[in-house]
Amino acid sequence: MEITHKLGALREQIDGVDKNLIELIALRLKLVKEAAEVKKDLGSGTFNPERERFLLKSRHDLAAKYDLPDGLIEDILKRLLRESYRQGGIGVFPCAQKEAKPVLIVGGNGGMGKLLRSFFKNSGYEVRILDKNDWADAESLFSGVGTVIVSVPIDVTAKTIEIISRYLTVDTVLADVTSVKTGPVNAMLKAHSGPVIGLHPMFGPDTYSFVKQVVVCVEGRMPDKCEFLVNQLKIWGANICTCKAQDHDRAMSIIQALRHFTTYCYGVFLAKINPDLQNILNLSSPIYRLEIEMVGRLFAQDPHLYADIIMSSKDNADLIKEYVSSLKSELDIVLSQNKEEFIKRFYFARSYFGESAQSFLKESAKLLAKMQDDRS
Repeated sequence: MEITHKLGALREQIDGVDKNLIELIALRLKLVKEAAEVKKDLGSGTFNPERERFLLKSRHDLAAKYDLPDGLIEDILKRLLRESYRQGGIGVFPCAQKEAKPVLIVGGNGGMGKLLRSFFKNSGYEVRILDKNDWADAESLFSGVGTVIVSVPIDVTAKTIEIISRYLTVDTVLADVTSVKTGPVNAMLKAHSGPVIGLHPMFGPDTYSFVKQVVVCVEGRMPDKCEFLVNQLKIWGANICTCKAQDHDRAMSIIQALRHFTTYCYGVFLAKINPDLQNILNLSSPIYRLEIEMVGRLFAQDPHLYADIIMSSKDNADLIKEYVSSLKSELDIVLSQNKEEFIKRFYFARSYFGESAQSFLKESAKLLAKMQDDRS
């Protein structure tokens, strides 16, 4: 009875501490929101990498003095920072232009178009939308705009750029946000004599924040005239990766086309053999659950988008063909039970990843631990 009473008293103390923690977290988020408003007045962006590094380092050192488990305070702070950036997504961004002209988003009712529209509006820009049913008003929509962003499916991007070129002035900044760059950038350079820049946000429209998200920038023409647009992305918190169009497209063949094709094939095969999905999930280790969630994530989205990405170029098709052909020799190893050859090729692939393999192992372990925490 005495032990039970002691346990009850300890639980009451724990509940009290939890209540204090919740109140302190609420206060911290409130203070961060106020700080975000001040940063807007100062003309600075939401994300400050130096400040974040300082926070994580100083709190790590403080936690060590209290003998807290390694990484605990970093996990808590990173979640708090993510929520802070989520809060900062509405109405806290300064404008990168002193006298900003209207921004026109062609395809602004699509997923990425809506995301860009909200961020430009929250930065003080007048935003206009031209979608498929608005061509009758095109002339008035283009009147006086300073920036035009093309956000339409890949297969109609070049044609759309050709059509809108008649409405552009020599000073209009023309940009696109498609996932391939060589074709669209060349199309813009051909159709427009003014400033041109190619952009590729490396994330989907379900993103609530640009903080730490990669945006690829491909120089087209008059980069000084396009600089404000790059600065605006930085103010929103984006990591800018500058590269040539051809280098971008070669990388995307692997990062997007090949990866999406592999995921697509795996999902279609699962649908064909039709296993009990819930049973598969119940029996899954954290890493397989993550893998199947990533497969399911693809099939929750727009099939036209993925078809466009995978089939956007002959280079993609050639790479996928080479990959599929390579599977035959790997299958032969399994069918012949040739473990020696399997291990030999395993070590060959390991040598490609080098020291990154161990780094990936550690980083993925952290991710899987978080997944396990969320499991009911």
